[in-house]
Amino acid sequence: MPTTATSIRDEIRRANDTFEASFERGDAAAIADLYTTASVLLPTGMEPIEGPQGIQAFWQGAMSMGVKQVKLKTRDIEELEDTAIELGSYTLFDENHQPMDQGKYLVVWKEQQGHWKLHQDIWNTNLPAPAAA
Repeated sequence: MPTTATSIRDEIRRANDTFEASFERGDAAAIADLYTTASVLLPTGMEPIEGPQGIQAFWQGAMSMGVKQVKLKTRDIEELEDTAIELGSYTLFDENHQPMDQGKYLVVWKEQQGHWKLHQDIWNTNLPAPAAA
């Protein structure tokens, strides 16, 4: 049965809700499970991070550096058969619920084994770059 645009949006929203809840629990493994087996993260200022193990380690590292909560806000989703492209914004919070970073993201979602999963994930901050010393 083909997935409708409404259900694709609903599935992506549920996956984003799971991402946020898993982050609050400090569960990097649950976050990595939201990605495809051939997934790639493209974080700002870093080399690409490939596969669920690397992605789990990346998000665990972010948690260890003090990021305690993530809020994702979808701006738009474009559906293309077994692929969807999500444009959105994010806010990262510390343990005192203070914003640490705000920015935008673009995620390519792929349908894998009947579930929509993050396949390619890139983001960058809206905060200005630090001044040169």
